[in-house]
Amino acid sequence: MDIKLNEDQIEIARQARRFCENESPTEYVRAMFEDERGFTDEIWGKMVEMGWTAMRIPEAHGGLDMDLMDLAVILEEMGRTVVPGPFFSTVLLAAEAIMEAGSGSQKEAYLPGIAEGKIKGTLALHEAEGGGDLGHIEMDARPDGDGFVLNGTKLYVPDAHVADFIVCAARTESENVSAGEGITLFLVDPKAEGVSVSLLPSMDGTRKLCAVEFKEVRIGAEEILGEAGKGWEPLCRVLQRGQVGLCAECLGGAQRAMEIATEYAKVRVQFDQPIGAFQAVKHRCAQMYVEVESARSILYWAAWAQDHGNPEEAVLAASVAKAYCSTVYRNATTSAIQVLGGTGFSWEHDIHLYLKRAKANEVALGDPVYHREQVAQFIVG
Repeated sequence: MDIKLNEDQIEIARQARRFCENESPTEYVRAMFEDERGFTDEIWGKMVEMGWTAMRIPEAHGGLDMDLMDLAVILEEMGRTVVPGPFFSTVLLAAEAIMEAGSGSQKEAYLPGIAEGKIKGTLALHEAEGGGDLGHIEMDARPDGDGFVLNGTKLYVPDAHVADFIVCAARTESENVSAGEGITLFLVDPKAEGVSVSLLPSMDGTRKLCAVEFKEVRIGAEEILGEAGKGWEPLCRVLQRGQVGLCAECLGGAQRAMEIATEYAKVRVQFDQPIGAFQAVKHRCAQMYVEVESARSILYWAAWAQDHGNPEEAVLAASVAKAYCSTVYRNATTSAIQVLGGTGFSWEHDIHLYLKRAKANEVALGDPVYHREQVAQFIVG
C-alpha cells in the first residue's frame, strides 16, 4: 500500500485549496454561520463546475467514477477553510446510499441530478434515545399494502432543510431479530404529507442540523432503497465512507489550527523573545505536528481501504481513523487557543470556527468512545 498522493491527486488538492481560499474566506464562513440556509447557490454552482459533486458517481450516471481517496483530498482542503453547506450530506451520505443500495431505476432517477448539482440529499439516522450508538434504530415502519407507513423522529439530520430527498433508516422487523437485522432504507420526499423539518440549535453553524418528524408518512414500494429488512449492511458501508470523509475534514482543520498556532508563536514576543522559544509552547506545537502527521497517515490508509482493501480492513480502518482524527482535530484547536492566549478566547478570532467544527465532527457518525469500542471488538472479540 502506497499512502502517498499521486500526481493527479496532488493537482486536485492544489486546485481545491485555491478554490476554497478564494471562494470560502472567513467572511463567507461567518456569514453562512448565521444564515438559515448555510450556503449560497453561487458557491454551490461553482463546486458543481469543479466536478466535485460528480466525483464518486459512476460514469453511467453522469459522474467521474473516482476513488474515495480522490474526494478525500478535496474534503481535506474544505476542512482547512471550514467550507459550509450541504456538500458532505449530499455527496458522502445520500449519494453513497443510493449507489450502495439503490435499484437501477433509483440510481437513474437520483444520481445524474446529484452529479449535476441539481438535487441535494441527506441521511436520517440518529434517534433521541440512541446516544452515540449508530445501530440504535427503533423508528417504526409499519407494513401497509405493498409499502410502509413511517412514524417517529430523526434528530441531527444534516442539511435536511435544503434537501430534495432524505434517505431514512427505520425498523421494519423487530421480533426475533438482532440489532442489525430488520432495518430498511427509504427514500422520502421532505415535502411529503406528514413530514416536518425544523432546524436545531447547534454549536457548528456551518453545518445545519435538523429534526425530521414523520407522522403517518406513506412510502410506496418504489421508494424502498434496496431490499426491505436488509438495509443495515449497505448502511454500514455508507457510514464508513462518511466517517472517512469527516476524518479528511478533521485533518485539514487540524493542519490549519496548527499553522495558526505556530505562526503566532513565531511573532508574539514576550520577555524580549518569541513565545515559541519557551519550552511549554514549542513542545505543544511539536505535539500538534506529530499528531497531525499521524492523522494524515491513518486517513490515507482508511481511504485506501474503502477503495481497495478487503471488507474487514475497511471496517477497522474507518473506526481507527474516526477515533483518532477527530480527537486530533479537537486537540489541535484547543492547543492552538492555549498558544494564542487571551487572543484565542475572542470570538473574533478564526480559531473558534475550527473549534466548533472540531467538536461537531467529533460526535458525528460515532464519537471516539464508540469507535474505540468498535476497534476493541474487532481486535479482541
